[in-house]
Amino acid sequence: MAELHVGLGKNSYTILIENGLRHRLPEEIKKIYSGKKIAIITDHNVNAHYGSQLEVGLQAAGYETLVVALPPGEQTKDFQMLPLIYEQLLDFQLNRSELIIALGGGVIGDLAGFAAASFLRGVPFIQIPTSLLAQVDSSIGGKVGVDLARGKNLVGAFNQPKKVFIDPEMLNTLSDHFFRDGLGEVIKYGCIKDAAFFSFLQTLHTREEMMAHIEKILYTCCDIKRRVVEEDEKDTGERMLLNFGHTIAHALETYTNYAKYSHGEAVAIGMVAITRLSEKKGFTKLGTAAAIEAMAKQVGLPTELHMEEIDLDSLLAIMTLDKKNLDDHLKVILLKEIGNSYVQDETIAFFDDLENM
Repeated sequence: MAELHVGLGKNSYTILIENGLRHRLPEEIKKIYSGKKIAIITDHNVNAHYGSQLEVGLQAAGYETLVVALPPGEQTKDFQMLPLIYEQLLDFQLNRSELIIALGGGVIGDLAGFAAASFLRGVPFIQIPTSLLAQVDSSIGGKVGVDLARGKNLVGAFNQPKKVFIDPEMLNTLSDHFFRDGLGEVIKYGCIKDAAFFSFLQTLHTREEMMAHIEKILYTCCDIKRRVVEEDEKDTGERMLLNFGHTIAHALETYTNYAKYSHGEAVAIGMVAITRLSEKKGFTKLGTAAAIEAMAKQVGLPTELHMEEIDLDSLLAIMTLDKKNLDDHLKVILLKEIGNSYVQDETIAFFDDLENM
């Protein structure tokens, strides 16, 4: 078992990474929660694989349980979904001293975490991430929220979980598409903080090879995010580096109504596009974009923005709503080279050349 401590004062918590951990979850939850009721928020796909096992185990441990199973997909992470969740929590009579579990991928983690932050002004919650993207990224750091029609993650909060339980074996039930999706975020960590990790990823060509080293991959990504979050919990400086490629990615997801690209695919496209731009402007070592593009293609991720299919003005309008747009300056995350990232103030005009990428 690998264990990481996220040191945030009174908001500190532990990340546990262990194959087969799902079989011991009731025992582990007993160590941190002595109340009566637990609400499990999940989606239909994850519920079919793991919901019953978790619910039966928790009931055997003496807890009363509620399972809120929602449709899968980014469309579920919608502000209008919250009242439906609140109604079920009210019917269950969950109180502020009890517990919510987020069982699922990034969508469920964000949605359940925000429901926990806002219901009764705050109910404790834990993360049990079941997708690669959630295990390496979104379950850690306390960013929770929902989407609005005009953009992604525009309503949210910082709400740190009480614990994160990661069982790498849960990835065995992921489709190849969503396994690749998570690799977009994995590659990001090498790009922004760890050139040696990026080089290691370049030696892995198949899902089987990735899974043979999955505990190292998970630990490395979680440790990088842990250190960044400890430095900057509320996303005002260092933590912005975690959004490398995301300004373009979030705009692309919104522009295509979350129907064409999954998040990791959009991140891969965004990382390549912004690095091409920054190379052209002289900010980034030549060849960096090509290395990211080759790595993304190696694991089956898309890399082209296809601007002939996109109205640039509409895409830029979405970008202006980005949360990193402060005082008419957008905080743009760039690389000097692989493993060396920084934040730079730019106007939206920085992205005008996307049309020529």
